[in-house]
Order: sequence, then structure tokens, then C-alpha cells
Amino acid sequence: MPRRGRLLSVSLAALMALGTASLTFAQPVGAAGAETVVPTGDVWGIDFAGGHLSTVERAPNGEQYVTDRTVSADGATVGALSRRGFAGTYAVGQHAERVPCDASGGCVPLRATGDGGVGYFSVHSDGTERAQIWLGPDSYHSADEPSVTGGRFTDVSGRFFAYSAASTGKQYVDATQTYRSADVRLTRTTSAASLWGTRLWTPGSGAGVVTSYDLKAKKTVATVSTGAPCTVKELQAIGRWLYWNCGSGGPAGVYDLTAQKNITVPSGPALVGDGYLVQHDRTAGKLLLTDFHTGAAQAPRAVADLPAGATADQRRLTWSVDKFGGDIAYVGQDQAVHIVQSGVPAQGLTKIESDVDGATLDAKGRNGASTAWNSTWQFNKPATWTFTVKDGSGKVVRTLRGGGDATARVAWDGRTDAGTYAYNAAYTWTLSATGADGTGTFATSGGIALTGGLQGHHDQGGYRFGEMVTLNSSGGLTLHYTEGKGTFDWKQSGSGWPAGTVAVPFGDMGSDRCSELLVRTPDGELRRYAGKCGSGAYVPGSSHTSLGTGWNAYNVLTAPGDLTGDGRVDLLARKASTGDIYVFANDGHGKLLAGKKIRSAWTYTHIVGAGDLNGDGLGDLLARGKDGTLYRYDGKGDGTLKDRVTVFTDWGGSYTTIVGAGDVTGDGRNDLVVRDKDGNLYRNDGKGNGSFTSRTKIATGWAYKGVF
Repeated sequence: MPRRGRLLSVSLAALMALGTASLTFAQPVGAAGAETVVPTGDVWGIDFAGGHLSTVERAPNGEQYVTDRTVSADGATVGALSRRGFAGTYAVGQHAERVPCDASGGCVPLRATGDGGVGYFSVHSDGTERAQIWLGPDSYHSADEPSVTGGRFTDVSGRFFAYSAASTGKQYVDATQTYRSADVRLTRTTSAASLWGTRLWTPGSGAGVVTSYDLKAKKTVATVSTGAPCTVKELQAIGRWLYWNCGSGGPAGVYDLTAQKNITVPSGPALVGDGYLVQHDRTAGKLLLTDFHTGAAQAPRAVADLPAGATADQRRLTWSVDKFGGDIAYVGQDQAVHIVQSGVPAQGLTKIESDVDGATLDAKGRNGASTAWNSTWQFNKPATWTFTVKDGSGKVVRTLRGGGDATARVAWDGRTDAGTYAYNAAYTWTLSATGADGTGTFATSGGIALTGGLQGHHDQGGYRFGEMVTLNSSGGLTLHYTEGKGTFDWKQSGSGWPAGTVAVPFGDMGSDRCSELLVRTPDGELRRYAGKCGSGAYVPGSSHTSLGTGWNAYNVLTAPGDLTGDGRVDLLARKASTGDIYVFANDGHGKLLAGKKIRSAWTYTHIVGAGDLNGDGLGDLLARGKDGTLYRYDGKGDGTLKDRVTVFTDWGGSYTTIVGAGDVTGDGRNDLVVRDKDGNLYRNDGKGNGSFTSRTKIATGWAYKGVF
């Protein structure tokens, strides 16, 4: 027996699987009256919403289960069957609520949510009932719902639901809140009610008056006079259409919220779709469809044969209508479910509700945060959708796609399409959707700031921007951070560093996605200091590991980015005695592999690791010749460099320091920072094609002993 909980994993491993269904259509797709036949093992309840067909059926093991299948917009394709709970009786006596119907043992009243979920009541051994809203095969919402008797769902729309209980005379309204908690709970006196997205429609004061209450905003947002000559007894809201009636035998109508007019429709029990309603004519043994989408009710037409049966009102027992799609489902005498096309054109695609995640994503999930950016959009009908994430330069880093029902569910985990983590940075996202029936489009966009992903070049702050490191004459090692606006805005300092210390802002050498700092001590030891991701300064005693001694043999130590093509930052060094260039590959486990010589006798005045300058994902190198020519060496991805190309001529004669500082301007491109002999600091913005803009002065007074 499942334990109760707001979102529980329910193990049904001991219960047999129900199998799958693969079906064809019997008449031309999309034609009014066209049918798809779904063979079943008998049916004890049915509902249809958002392209999801919910039923209670017998499995091969003889037990009954609540099931779910997706149905394509044209009705031609029915997907695999999955469970939404056990509908039989558990050993402790718990079972799904049943109501009288023509099927042996009674039927389970189901309410499909339109996003793949379904609601029904569970009856416990003491006779009390508790509403359950199944969110998928293995989880349901239930814990916060009171124990009642005589419970019945009034309406469901995506994650929002309403039900009433005879034992309390109350109506309960809430949301399943899969990803985030939102206080939308209402407990009110039982009345007619209908949900469409966040809107709860209920009777107002006076004959025919209804009000719309926004559950998120917690206020009444519309009052409508429908023209009904009574206090409305039943409501069904479907987009622009608001169906009302004065009781099973009284007047009925549909109020067009767009045209602000009432449309008279036949009285009697009905289920409303987009622009039409369906009724069961038990005398004729027919399902009759009344088309009102043009603003006037057409004469009812038969869409299916359905015998009278013994149950007066068979809505959701033997037949149902998808208010989020346009199709009709009924249980035939063959005990198969028949899907019928209405032939009524649906409204264009619109969003009716959304639950969009915040503006940040920590892919590490620190402090209990989710490791994915989870968002949902509920549409008025099934749609296909595409979600894209782009970096600051407009490059797509991740594309997610989905469709088949009326909900877009997006979970971006901070990874790229290649499966690696994206760089920590600001990204833009776009969701675009098209109605599965080809009618209407929807688009929306926003921003996500990613942390916990990969660090950018020269990044010590954990948010891709490049930082500078300085050493002063008092032994203070300072990290200078940027907010991505082209200057260095704040800093953190640690003391106790001896003169002659050389710092190399590096990348992650392990798996924590936090950049390390390499430090060569004056006696030639190279240390790897565990990355702090902006959480503090470094002092000599900070957590570190020795990477060996003898590193004073090199007069250049720099991090060019990934030279070997494995996605990890590597170390490049020049041997002082020969000018030979060596690459020390990052093994990803906190160590450097043995150096490999890739060039000989370099006499450049400056050799600078610059990160990826041309957008190919590989690290690049800058080198300044004695004649003032600045060259770029592009990484090849095999640990070597391509032939040099000229970037600038007659350049840098006054510069004492040249640093490939990473992205300082926040545009996703790696920049160059230089210091002249007077302590002025300049920035050359990376163009993303291997070159740079002219310099911009960004600071003065940089009289540090070392600038790295």
C-alpha cells in the first residue's frame, strides 16, 4: 500500500505490467466522425484531457489499474500504456472510490488533468476518502488533502484541482506544486466551479452572474453576467467558452467571453470541448455533438452509437470529451475505447498557465537547490515545442524538444547538447510551441544565470568572468573580480606570500567544477590550491597539493585553456635555458601529466595563455615578438599549436604585463588586459574571431610586484 505524501515514489513492482497499445484509425484522419479503436481489457471509468486518455482497465493478471495513453491530435496514433495507480483492493482494504455504473462492481470517477495526471479518490479501511492526484506512474499528491466522505472531483486543469466533499459541505481547491510550493489553497462552500489554468470560475451574486478568481494573484479578476435565468448549477470553462446550466433539465448556454454574448444550447448533461458540446441521447442511443464555434449553436449531429445503459448520467463512466484538444472518447459495446474526431476547428494555440523557474541555476545543487531548471507551460491543446538555451554570443548550447500533449515540461541541467556542462555565465532561453493540429504558435523567453557549471578562462569567481591576480610588496595575494562590465569591481586578499611567488589562475583539475589556483613558490615547488569559486582568498596555508619541484627551470607558466581536446585546461611552460615550449596536460584527477615539448627556442618577450579566442572550443596562445608584433597560435586539440597568425604590429612597447584575462566585458568572449610601465591598466576586448579591439583604459596605480 502506498504511503501518503505530497510527492511519493510508489513501488508497485509486485504488480504485473499492463502492456502497450499500438493502434490504427478506421476512417480518414481528421474527418468528423473518424474513429480510432483502442482494444482494452474492459473499462470501469474513462476521461480524456490534453491528448491523454485515462481509463480503469483489467490487466493480464486480472487486476484493475488506472491507465494513461497519449493520443495524437489527429487521433491516428495511440501511445504506450502506463499506470496511474492500482484500482483494485489492497490487503488492508484500501481501494479506489467506486460509483454505480453499468460495469460490474461500479466505476472509478476519473478526472484527467490535461498534463498526463489523473485524479480520483482512495477509500481507506475506515471508510474515509482522500483525494489523490497522480502525477505519473510512480507518484501522487495526497498528503495535504483532508479525510472526507462523499468526495467528488469538480474540475482539474493542469496542476490545479477542485473537489467537494459531502461530509463537510466544503469545496477544496489547490495545486499539486510538483516543483515549487505556492499557497493557492482555498476551502469554500460547495458550489458549481470550473478551472481553466489559474482561473477558478464560480457563481457570483445574482442570477447568471459568475466570477473568475485568479488563484495565483489571489483576487477576483472578472465578473460576467452570462444571461442565465438562475444561480448557475454547473460550469465548464474552456478558453473563451463558459458553459453554464440551471440544472439537468433546465436552461443551458455557452457564454462567449471574447464576443461577450450568450449562445443557447440544448439542456441536459453535457461535456464541453473547444467550440462544441457533447450529450448522450439515451433514447436514440447516440452521442450528439452541438457545434457552437461560429457563435450560434448548430443542430445536434450524431457522432457515435452509444446504447442507453442503466446509468442516467454516464459522463466519464462510458464517454468523455477532451476539453484541451477536440477529440471524443467512448466505450463501445466491444469494450474497446473509440476515439472520435469532432470536426470542429479549435482555437489557436495559447498558454493557459505556467510555472517558470527562477533566474538562476546552480548545477551543483548547493544548499538543497535543484540541479535542474524546471519549468512547465500548460497549453489549451496539445503542442510540439522546442526549448533553446543560448550563450552571450547567441550560440545555441542546448536544445530540448517535446510534444504529444498539452504541456511543455522543461528540465535543463546546465549541460550542453554534447553532454558536458556549460560554462558559468548568463544565458537566454526561448520556448517556442506549435499546435499539434497545426493551428497557432506560442513563444516566450527569459534568462538563466548558470553557476556550478564549467569555469571560464582565468575564472576564479565561479561565474565565467575572468579575474586578475596580483601580488604586492607586502605579501598580499589579491583576486580582482569583475561583474562583467569591463572593469574590476571588488577583491579578496590573502597575506603571507613571499616575494617571488608566481600565481597561475587555472581551471578545474578534478570534478568539482571549481577552478584551481596554481602557485610556484620561490624555491620552485608548484602547488595546486583547491578552488574557492569566489568564496574566499588564498593564503599559503590554504588547502593545497604539491605538483612537484624544480619548476624554477621555466620562466613562463601560463594556462592557455584546453590544448589537448579533452575539455580540461592545460599548463604551458617555457624552459628558461632553451626557450623550448612544453605542454603539461591536466589529467582531471588533480595532477599534471609529464610535459611534452611542442616548440623550440621561443624568444618572445611575452607568452600569454588566452583561452578560446576564435570560438572553436580550444585554448589559444598569444606571443609578442621583440619587434612588437603580436601573434596568435591556435590550439589544434592534440596538444600542439597551429602556425602563428599576426594580430597586431608595432604593439605593446610600453607594456610590462600582458594577461589573457578571460571574459571581462560579459559578452562571452575572452579579452586581453595589459599594464604599462606607469601602472595604467588597459583592456582590449576580444572579438570572438581571434582578434581584439583597440584598448580601453580601465584603472591606474597598478604598481604591483606581480600581475597574473
